[in-house]
Amino acid sequence: MDLQLIEAYVPDKYFQKIDDSLQEHPHMSYWVSTESKERMLIRVLVETKNTEEILNYLENVSNLVEGFEVMLFPVQTYITRVTDEEKEQRREEKEEEANKLQRASRQELIGSIQKSSHITLTYTLLVIISAVVVTIGFIQNSQAVIIGAMVIAPMLGPVISMAFSSILGNFPLLRSSSLTLTYAVVIVVGISIVFTFFFPVPMDSSEFATRTHVNISDIVLALASGTAGALSILNRLPGSLVGVMVAVALLPPTVVLGMTIGSGMWQEAFGSFLLLMGNINSVILAAIIVFSVSGIRPVKWDEVDKARTSRKLSILFVSLVIILLVIIITFSKNVDLV
Repeated sequence: MDLQLIEAYVPDKYFQKIDDSLQEHPHMSYWVSTESKERMLIRVLVETKNTEEILNYLENVSNLVEGFEVMLFPVQTYITRVTDEEKEQRREEKEEEANKLQRASRQELIGSIQKSSHITLTYTLLVIISAVVVTIGFIQNSQAVIIGAMVIAPMLGPVISMAFSSILGNFPLLRSSSLTLTYAVVIVVGISIVFTFFFPVPMDSSEFATRTHVNISDIVLALASGTAGALSILNRLPGSLVGVMVAVALLPPTVVLGMTIGSGMWQEAFGSFLLLMGNINSVILAAIIVFSVSGIRPVKWDEVDKARTSRKLSILFVSLVIILLVIIITFSKNVDLV
């Protein structure tokens, strides 16, 4: 059973009302102590599945109450006496949870996602290093080198952040994550163009050639990558392994795009551009759907309608882009056959 500890520092004059409301929420244990002359401290031990409900209530309160503070802590160990009745109840709850999409609270997700939506020195260095390694991997036609670069490529964060901000209608976060992804793409394209001045374009490389055109299977792969990435974020799983899947869908086509542009191979550059756009939009669409199904919603009444509209428009826009790309892919194949 996953448990978390919520600490709420409540001004005395609001304590009774907040205390009564909090005790109505599901909890494992509940403690109250005096923090200072002006504030009381409420500690609530809850199952992770019930955390968001309580945090949503406290978030609304914090917007109205001055001096109100809330902190959330993970609980590694909790020892207490459990009756047979409680054991049976927990067993039934586990069976019910097995059929639900589990996730962290919205507040936790926002905190972790915002970190990956900004341009930092570490992010820049990882993008540069991964771009150099992938480009060399193509030149050497080494699949191992290319896959190795995927481990350090920080491509998962901004793409998932774009999807997350879209369903919440958080346009500042959407703009920031979009700029972060664009920044990475520009760096990778620039580095791969520079490499074409010193090394021949490896058209005989199977790893390179497969990224100069796009197939429907590539779109399916990107959808699967986006789904896996969103699920890893929802469950706070280590993103390195899933990040490899997303990086495979995004980084190699970007490198190929730069190398073909640098060598003036415009037909191949167009193919890699289609592949890159198809993969980006597919990853975003899959993540938007997963986040929507998981029930992530804002709590402030003035943000609910904005989020609902943003979610619908995002799904519609990204879906139309993917459909357009599929039509272009199909048309291009028919032209080649003729």
